[in-house]
Amino acid sequence: MIRSLCRNAAGELRRNLTVPEMEAALKDPHCTLWIDISLGERENGELRALLRDVFRFHPLAVEDALSEASGPRLDDWPEHLYVVLMTPRLGPANRLQSLELDIFLGRNYLLTLHAEPIHALDAIWDQLERGLERRIIEGPDHLLYHLTDAVVADYMPIVEAIDDDVEVLEAEIFDRPRRGTVAHIFRLRRTLMELRRRIAAMREVVNKLARDEYPMIDAKDRVYFRDVYDHLVRLYDLVDAQRDMVVGALDSYVSVASNRLNEIMRTLTVVSILFLPLNFITGFFGMNFFAEPFNIDNPFSPYLLFALCMMALTLLPLGMLWYIRRKGWLRPMLRDAPRSSGSCAII
Repeated sequence: MIRSLCRNAAGELRRNLTVPEMEAALKDPHCTLWIDISLGERENGELRALLRDVFRFHPLAVEDALSEASGPRLDDWPEHLYVVLMTPRLGPANRLQSLELDIFLGRNYLLTLHAEPIHALDAIWDQLERGLERRIIEGPDHLLYHLTDAVVADYMPIVEAIDDDVEVLEAEIFDRPRRGTVAHIFRLRRTLMELRRRIAAMREVVNKLARDEYPMIDAKDRVYFRDVYDHLVRLYDLVDAQRDMVVGALDSYVSVASNRLNEIMRTLTVVSILFLPLNFITGFFGMNFFAEPFNIDNPFSPYLLFALCMMALTLLPLGMLWYIRRKGWLRPMLRDAPRSSGSCAII
């Protein structure tokens, strides 16, 4: 689907231009033309002809526009700028999804391409449809500023939604951590890393629009892109702080899980200590070396067996204690602490 808006020198706003009317508007330096194209599989052939023959874009720029880009970018061609912006969208389980918006900026036109509906673009288009012509009166470069600012503004609800998710995650960790808490933490951290990478790439693109000199962008309009750049810097700092909070949440989860494990081990240790004397008493007095059934067909003296058993019961704990002290498992902090001396060392 192709939709178009054109404002001529007389101030008339025309819609849905034909291809010959587009060609005439491109040749008129006093016209401001905006072409918005929704990509479709059947339209690729017609779109290639339109972009190549009518707008005379370079074949490499056409291929980049009709294929999926890896991220935000800016290419400087002699007669136009090719800009790729990424608009965010949260999917199921707060997974970040990015929608690509390809933009061609010329001296008197702005051409946008996208495969899916873009909220920021549709909002500005609706404002122009309702008669707010100020955005298009100031030229295509100022129209690009409004579009970029609207795309960046769509990042703020995403950041706020993730911030609410981080608060829920922290409450879950300290209240009742579940089996899926760790998966929730890593999924949220992955989303923040992807969002941080997208914002960083967007920041570089907007910084070029604000700092570099392009013939398609008026010098007085570069200050507006600097304002968008400041918004992206603040967003980047917010996302970076949220990423640190998620990393801290993982450390908190490990600490809480360790404390809970320590409580469980303390309970089991108390239970074991309570039953240890009972086990010793029942085991010791349950030995039947001198009972009549034990002496039947026994070649060894019961006194000898009793003495060997008492020797094993005595030497085995002592041997285990010696082994534990040798390994340093008994009071390791005292063993590893530096020995204090009454005299001061001279350096």
